[in-house]
Amino acid sequence: MSRRQSLAVFLLLLSFGLINSWSVRADIVEGRDYTVVANPQPTESAEKIEVLEFFWYGCPHCYSLHPHLKAWLKNMPSDVSFRYVPAILRANWVSGAKLFYTVEVLKLTDTLHDKIFDAIHRDKIDLDKELALFDWIDKQGIDRKKFEDTYRSFAVQNHVARSTQMTRQYQLMGVPALAVNGKYLTSGKKGGTPQDTVKALEELIEKVRKEKAAN
Repeated sequence: MSRRQSLAVFLLLLSFGLINSWSVRADIVEGRDYTVVANPQPTESAEKIEVLEFFWYGCPHCYSLHPHLKAWLKNMPSDVSFRYVPAILRANWVSGAKLFYTVEVLKLTDTLHDKIFDAIHRDKIDLDKELALFDWIDKQGIDRKKFEDTYRSFAVQNHVARSTQMTRQYQLMGVPALAVNGKYLTSGKKGGTPQDTVKALEELIEKVRKEKAAN
């Protein structure tokens, strides 16, 4: 074998080695890309892999992740279910949770969820202030009185109490946080870029899928 041929073989083997090492580094790692929930939580359905996004409307990282997650949802696997959960880590997050659940109860999530993020982060409207919120709702063509009544309703209070409980049960330290099947958590902070977070989510879903198949 000539020196040129030997060099070509060496470079080929080296490239395979690099590819393999990149593949290893691409795998998600516990403690870096995700954590295991200390007390795994029940899911709504045993048939599907449940994904929850814990978020806060005022969180800039949640705002950055949102379009990437929304794009992923358009092609979400059929064996996966998804829902948003407003986290409540501090008292001033309660108003955001009330806003989300009011929108959900009125079946306006598809209409207003994105607009709320934009109003807060792009337009700098303080939707934590009720007057500003209800004025903004009025401008969206939504029945203001109905919205206000729902915002202050017992049903919304119950949803907020449940969100507070779930925030504690999952022992959340920050948002965004994606919970997979009540067992694993990944977040923007651990995943790096929003794209990394979505990739970690996909790998955790596959991890759960394999665990289900093995049982």
